[in-house]
Amino acid sequence: MQLTPDQTVVFTLGQWQVNATIVNTWIVMILLAGISMLVTRNLRADKAPGRWRSALELIVTMIQGQIEEVTRSSARHVLYFAGTLFLFIAASNVLTVIPGFVPPTSSLSTTVALTLSVLVAIPLFGIAKGGVRQYLRKFIEPSMIMLPFNIIGEFSRGVSLAIRLYGNVMSGVVIAAILLSIAPFFFPVVMDMLGLLTGFIQAYIFAILATVYISSAMADPPLDTSDKDK
Repeated sequence: MQLTPDQTVVFTLGQWQVNATIVNTWIVMILLAGISMLVTRNLRADKAPGRWRSALELIVTMIQGQIEEVTRSSARHVLYFAGTLFLFIAASNVLTVIPGFVPPTSSLSTTVALTLSVLVAIPLFGIAKGGVRQYLRKFIEPSMIMLPFNIIGEFSRGVSLAIRLYGNVMSGVVIAAILLSIAPFFFPVVMDMLGLLTGFIQAYIFAILATVYISSAMADPPLDTSDKDK
């Protein structure tokens, strides 16, 4: 029983083996891009939105509202990054209702790649908000002795993100495989419904945690009380 798409080779290109993780990742990306193009192809301010456009705007508005609650500001630029993470993970997990489709998020390589993108985005957003000096200053707060601990804490965030997403998805795949082997005619419907719910929850948690880490990097430094007293 293959639980991760890394073990399934779809086709080969010379000496390179293309596994199901890569293929399914491209399927999700093409699907999301195609839906976005179809929904927004006739996007005009003087035209009433249709059902698909209204549904897409509702999703975007909900994601933006959650981000603004975390950042406590109108951080629309964070929406593009965190929203993409949410839609990719949610779509990957929801597509498990299709027989034979294994979500790319059940591969550790995919979760690590998503986490690395978050780790790169954190300093980029922080530097864009307050500059290099202000961002690096946070690593020596409240004193210089905290520098190694702050650096370790920064990388531990990424490790926790990758392991959390991978563990959640893999646990769902294992449970589904066990239940399907016990009662293949009853549990598929239950597992499909449960997969839809857990898929959105996993995507929401990952995107929110990424937003929290980015907002902490963008936060203004605390006021120097010693200078204020003077």
